[in-house]
Amino acid sequence: MSAVSDRLPAFPWDKLEPYKKTAAAHPDGIVDLSVGTPVDPVPEHIQKALIAAADSPGYPTVWGTPELRDALTRWVEHRLGAREVTHRHVLPVVGSKELVAWLPTQLGLGPGDQVAFPRLAYPTYEVGARLARAEHVAYDDPTELDPSRLKLLWLNSPSNPTGRVLSKEELTRMVAWAREHGVLVLSDECYIELGWETDPVSVLHPDVNGGSYDGVVAVHSLSKRSNLAGYRAAFLAGDPAVLGPLLEIRKHGGMMTPAPTQAAVVAALGDDEHVRVQRERYAARRTALRDALLAHGFRIEHSEASLYLWATRDESCWDTVAHLADRGILVAPGDFYGPAGDRFVRVALTATDERVRAAVARLTA
Repeated sequence: MSAVSDRLPAFPWDKLEPYKKTAAAHPDGIVDLSVGTPVDPVPEHIQKALIAAADSPGYPTVWGTPELRDALTRWVEHRLGAREVTHRHVLPVVGSKELVAWLPTQLGLGPGDQVAFPRLAYPTYEVGARLARAEHVAYDDPTELDPSRLKLLWLNSPSNPTGRVLSKEELTRMVAWAREHGVLVLSDECYIELGWETDPVSVLHPDVNGGSYDGVVAVHSLSKRSNLAGYRAAFLAGDPAVLGPLLEIRKHGGMMTPAPTQAAVVAALGDDEHVRVQRERYAARRTALRDALLAHGFRIEHSEASLYLWATRDESCWDTVAHLADRGILVAPGDFYGPAGDRFVRVALTATDERVRAAVARLTA
């Protein structure tokens, strides 16, 4: 076991514990803006769908029910503008983090292969490469990479942590470059429903992929759009030549989305109204926190989408973390997402309205 754990970096969140204690000592309590975990209720109709499927004594299938696959294909076409999507183009997964961490292994990557991801990125991209014993490389522009050993290219738009959105032209150029060099593109689009200053585009859109899904797979999650982080509900969509073998591997590994969760996903993807309501909640929190941070002397970069504000006081991120912790506010240091983030903090919008008001009062006092 130690041979596997020794491949992994130290768990970064442990370093935040002393600052969490400082923030928790505030007389009015902590405002935790460090982790992007939903705090609002699961919409009632989704809860009802879960409950109605609670009597599920048999094993679910890895590929999901036909109703689930219908819901996935409909949503990909309706929301992302994809065309001619069939059941072969979709695959449910048990939350997106599991997928990101184990995908290089399931693809058969190993020593000598490379996995690439943005220079500022979700740490699990690197974890997935390490678990497979593959090499990892961070990029500013993937088309400047040496493609000779590159097997898997992660795109992330909207970005975690920065909220940056890649334009349709950028995505088109990156997909074309990857195809030219035989590199599989995995596009993490889990925040695509949360564009504030721009409308994010999927790699599944025909304007990006030219009407072909060859070598292109998108990752989507219901954790943020529908407050289903606790349900572990996500899926892949794209190239059947990639998803077919993954389905077989995941069958052998027993990677099954629970049957009640599958039913809940059908309900969630069939309704746009709850997404609109949740977007309005996050938009109001974003405006309040953004204005308060700017008034407090922060500069905010990117952040045109997603559930975070990428903010700096032009100092060490840990000095900023300490400064805010003294005011009872906990944020994530930017270097959790790569050395390039060492002067930024990530401020999550995932706190209750009451806690956001508390943070705003402390920042503007």
